Amino acid sequence: MTPLRRIKKRNSAIKRIADLDQRSDACVIIHYSCESFYDKTDGKTPRVTSIAVRNFASGQTDSFSIHKIAEQQKVDFSNIESNYDTLEKEMLAEFYAHVAKTKHCTWIHWNMRDINYGFPAIEHRFKVLGGIPVEIPEERKFDLARALIDVFGVKYISHPRFENLINLNKMTARDFLVGKAEAEAFISKEFVKLHQSTLRKADIMANIFERLSDGSLKTNAKWKDIYGLSVESVVTYIKQHWIISLIGIISTAVGLVAKLAGFI
Repeated sequence: MTPLRRIKKRNSAIKRIADLDQRSDACVIIHYSCESFYDKTDGKTPRVTSIAVRNFASGQTDSFSIHKIAEQQKVDFSNIESNYDTLEKEMLAEFYAHVAKTKHCTWIHWNMRDINYGFPAIEHRFKVLGGIPVEIPEERKFDLARALIDVFGVKYISHPRFENLINLNKMTARDFLVGKAEAEAFISKEFVKLHQSTLRKADIMANIFERLSDGSLKTNAKWKDIYGLSVESVVTYIKQHWIISLIGIISTAVGLVAKLAGFI
């Protein structure tokens, strides 16, 4: 990517983030848990186990989960697996009823882009089960994971980025399950544990977005990773950090004057 294109992408991302922050009451954070898609060998898409939708401004979180539907329908937890299609369909029906009520919102997510894991995967599951999903327009989706790369560059933190960003910023990770642990929880039918992890991740994403918006998010990005090495990048940095640049120029000037004075 050329330095100029890098700067344009960064500026565009920063503007979008600022716009979303200004209308935070119309922004929701979404995260969901599902059956491991790496272990699937039957060609079927992973089952969805729980979904969390958190309003960014209020922190109010609506959640949709297999175990909650099972409890509502008086299905014993030991029988969830044999009733999974029915329970999953009802859960997704509730989720899409919520989507219909919040179509004006922007959905902030983390890498929910494809049929393996993302909005397309949830839509497909509901269609497979006989439902009709409510489409969320692309312009109403905001990929936080991609935005962080646009703002700080690909080297802003090492993989796994989500977990390492949490550790670097000392965020609470109670109930957080990594991918392997989530897969194991699904196999052992620990649906409540999966749900708690989903809620925690939505909370963490809100925290990351808030810190990104106010400029307090810590990353490992270097200056050249963020701005690139070019005349355009230097000019952009001076425009965006003119006070720091002015102090630097004054300090340099004072130093030169002091040196010259020493020769007189």
